[in-house]
Amino acid sequence: MRLHSRPWLATLGFALLLPAASFAQGTAAPAAPAAAQWTHLDPKANNVMGISTDRTYSELLKGRVPTAVVVAVIDSGVDTAHADLKSVLWKNPREIAGNGKDDDGNGYVDDMHGWSFLGGKDGKNVDMDTYEETRIVARLKPLYEGKTRTQVPKAKQAEYDLYQRVKKDYDKKVAEETQQYKELGPLSQQLQSITGQLKQVLGVQRLDTAVLRKPPVTDRQLLQLTSQLYGSLKASGQPDMESVVDQMQKAAVETKKHLDYSLNLDFNPRNIVGDDENNVKERNYGNADVTGPDALHGTHVAGIIAADRQNNLGIQGVAGSPVQIMALRAVPNGDERDKDVANAIRYAVDNGASIINMSFGKYYSPQREAVDDAIAYAASKGVLLVHAAGNESNDIDAVTHYPAPVLQKGKTTTAHPNFLTVGASASTNNESLVADFSNYGKRVDVFAPGVGIYSTMPGSKYGNESGTSMAAPTVAGVAAVLKSYYPQLSATDLKRIIMQSAEPVRTKVRKPGGKGTVDFTTLSSTGGVVNLYRAVELAQQAQTGSAKGGAASGK
Repeated sequence: MRLHSRPWLATLGFALLLPAASFAQGTAAPAAPAAAQWTHLDPKANNVMGISTDRTYSELLKGRVPTAVVVAVIDSGVDTAHADLKSVLWKNPREIAGNGKDDDGNGYVDDMHGWSFLGGKDGKNVDMDTYEETRIVARLKPLYEGKTRTQVPKAKQAEYDLYQRVKKDYDKKVAEETQQYKELGPLSQQLQSITGQLKQVLGVQRLDTAVLRKPPVTDRQLLQLTSQLYGSLKASGQPDMESVVDQMQKAAVETKKHLDYSLNLDFNPRNIVGDDENNVKERNYGNADVTGPDALHGTHVAGIIAADRQNNLGIQGVAGSPVQIMALRAVPNGDERDKDVANAIRYAVDNGASIINMSFGKYYSPQREAVDDAIAYAASKGVLLVHAAGNESNDIDAVTHYPAPVLQKGKTTTAHPNFLTVGASASTNNESLVADFSNYGKRVDVFAPGVGIYSTMPGSKYGNESGTSMAAPTVAGVAAVLKSYYPQLSATDLKRIIMQSAEPVRTKVRKPGGKGTVDFTTLSSTGGVVNLYRAVELAQQAQTGSAKGGAASGK
């Protein structure tokens, strides 16, 4: 599942489940002001919990010459025509565009910018897919529904137990999505009406944060209402109330799709792809359409990593040229399939990626071994994987979020040495530093900015999104900068340096899920927020130490 958040927005006395903002600006927007991209700011100089991107380029990297690095984005798809992305796309140097041939012999025809494992040879593409819980229940229900455990052979009792556990989670999802769908329509109408009335009373065309922060009124009730709305907009990263209403309406449509498709036990779109979904050894399926029917999530992720830093349009990615984005489509509207994830990882490794961003996840993984093998394959080739921790406010030490950062063999678990798990942090160093939706635990390596992140949207547009989906590409961008300027760094070096750059932050924060306050350092293994400036300093120290060691040994 794509890991952009759907935080609760408390407004006007009711609670509303709301997706993160996707407020579109113009098709050829000028460069965004620094405040819009707060992630690039410096914690000390700007009093914002950014990663010090701007300071790093101006102080540590000025005059240095970077090398080419490919970052693979395994996601929903990337808008390859976006004005801020088209110049940074990976181009397969051995493939001739549009000739219908596999020129480089890698098994994929016309894979100019990457590959889609969600498409068919006829050009059709999967958009909606089921949740993993839906697939498991659909497969096991005919075998175990209505039976007691004693009626099941001992050899099948573990599978019976799995069915009972998954069925409970599936039923919970159905109930939650059904209730949400019932609420969203009336709530959006109510908020639309209130927004219209407020605009009329205040005499404004748009109810944005500037108006709500200092409204031209003295009435106490109105001031209380505008203060509530202002706080909600700031917390969610929304620019104005009009976009809140728009997102609520879109959320209603999205929720209806989940009920009709993702939770539908009879729905299976895999015939579009035409593969054997149970054969994890199958590699050569899919098509070359890396944009697909809904590229919002992947486009936003790609921009965070490496949107063009030189064109004075829209935004700047963390990493600059010559870092390139390889687009791999494997994440539908629904849950990704393990087979597709494993093949996307292998494609990225075999075609030159040094870093792979994975802003997706789920809580059941029937073909986990295939994914673990692909992660180990990436490790053997020196490729770093950066994974979003998830958005359910869960302790992932207690509840495994897949792909998992550890290899499970029987009762033995071994950490993947090339795997980084990233939680989401906010802009202020106070009790709100950790995103309320973010998963946490010692299996989370670092936190990174993931609330109100301004990045690229399909159609050469820009907007805000929130989620660990946004935090992971921030870290992937940091890894790309390090690899670009210090190409000798291995995947394990990158992981170590990134973790060491996240110096502990001992702020008391609200524990995700509203479970009281805790020390921020307890929510991850490092206890800190990643910082590019500190990471580059550490990389320079490593390079200096390596050079001295080589000279001392006569190399």
